[in-house]
Amino acid sequence: MLPRRLLTTAAPLIVGALALSACAKGDEEVGADGKKVVKIAYQGPLSGDNSALGVHMENGVKLAVKQANARGDLPFSLVYVGADDAGSADQSPAAAQKVIDDERVLATIGPAFSSPVKAAGQLYSQASLLSLTPSASSPSLTTLGFTSFLRGIPNDNAQGGGMAAYYAKKLAAKKVFLVDDKTEYGIGLSAVAEADLKAAGVEVVRQSVPQKTPDYTAVATAAKNSNADALIYAGFYADAAPFAKKLKEAGFDKPRIGSDGVNDAKFIELAGAASEGWLVTCPCVDPGVEAGIKQFAADYQAEFRTAPGTYSAESFDAANLVIEQLKALGPDATRDQVLAKVRQADYKGLTKEFRFDAKGEYPGKTAFLYEVTGGKLVYRGNIETLAAS
Repeated sequence: MLPRRLLTTAAPLIVGALALSACAKGDEEVGADGKKVVKIAYQGPLSGDNSALGVHMENGVKLAVKQANARGDLPFSLVYVGADDAGSADQSPAAAQKVIDDERVLATIGPAFSSPVKAAGQLYSQASLLSLTPSASSPSLTTLGFTSFLRGIPNDNAQGGGMAAYYAKKLAAKKVFLVDDKTEYGIGLSAVAEADLKAAGVEVVRQSVPQKTPDYTAVATAAKNSNADALIYAGFYADAAPFAKKLKEAGFDKPRIGSDGVNDAKFIELAGAASEGWLVTCPCVDPGVEAGIKQFAADYQAEFRTAPGTYSAESFDAANLVIEQLKALGPDATRDQVLAKVRQADYKGLTKEFRFDAKGEYPGKTAFLYEVTGGKLVYRGNIETLAAS
């Protein structure tokens, strides 16, 4: 019989051992329900300057996982894993490797941004681990030879083409000042917009200004002095906000369009009055407007005490697409099997019908227009439809 002092010391160890045994069957990880654990990951910016975009996407994935487990019909216990890449190409490989090293992760939603996809795509491919992005839009990503990468939205041919059509047809612009943030995403989107504007006979003045530029006075002044009829910014809200302030100071009051990286309430918060009147594009729906998504918006609000953001619903859909395939394959599925099944899937989500072409592209080409009005992002509709009206 152990002395009282040794019993007191040993008690936590015994409890800990019992807790561990409840999570394992042999070498298998099991959930509280006794079922084998299967994991689904999300990689994106959960910290850093543009983390608001990443957290909204993460929440969409978390909600899908929670609701799937709550239904009680999965042949496994589904567990969420988060991997923070801060939206950075430099941090992306480490975030991806964290996910890859967990053998129970059978699919990843993400990476969320284009530069991190480019930086980690080969790692995911070597691991045969599905990387399904709900948001990374650079057209070049499906040309880099990644065998595990699928895109769940239209690429930037839709956004860039929509911007060009709106300016050329709707506003009859003769000259557009085009700024990108020198990222994979910004450069790719700008290239599409520039080509389509020039094809429509519109003169383009283009500048590249890197992220975290300390002062946007010079480019704002250049925009004002260019006598352009309109402006496009291809980048993220953390840089669009100070740029918007400098444009206002410089007296540039012509139409301004930002890309989907600007489509967040944080842009309005950071830019203040300078955000008013900005147009923003996105190949994403507004959960508060689309009738079929309002229940998702209500569930999201109840779960996270905030409204869904850009790509929240698309991330929810992407996760549910994967969950449906995992359920069909069962708890002993391999990464190769999951990748093959998702690649061939035809899934009707809340935001769209998901399917993929031979390159891993979502074949749709629809983008939408929003406008900052009264300190809020207001949905205006399909940008091509608006351009033609």
